[in-house]
Amino acid sequence: MKTTGDYPEINNRTPDGQKPDGSAYRVLLVDDSIFVKKQLNQILTSEGYTIADTAGDGGEAVDKYKALFPKVDLVTMDITMPGMDGVSALEKIVEFDSNAKVVMISALGRQDLVKKSFMLGAKNYIIKPLERKKVLERLKNVLNE
Repeated sequence: MKTTGDYPEINNRTPDGQKPDGSAYRVLLVDDSIFVKKQLNQILTSEGYTIADTAGDGGEAVDKYKALFPKVDLVTMDITMPGMDGVSALEKIVEFDSNAKVVMISALGRQDLVKKSFMLGAKNYIIKPLERKKVLERLKNVLNE
């Protein structure tokens, strides 16, 4: 039987969630769905990301981003939430930190809001339902810009 010793290159890949210095990227997860936050948490922590905090609406996201700043590398932001929506929260976060890296998360059929998000400073977007490979690929691209 073959062991991982027979394929040493398999385990040599650096996890996506790890910075070049070996520390973890810190992510603020923003979504009103506990299920989506849990799903993102599992996907990201499995790749070495650290979840800095979570928020359930835009207002809470803005407050937590400011409290965590500058110790947050990326925000995943749901577009549609009660209270302050993700687009408004994005606008406030970018006003506070013009270098903020925010990735919008949207259900299908919200292209108008995705376009507006890009105009306001979003770096990328992910369509629900979440696919592990796409989530990791998009976040990695944003962090490597």
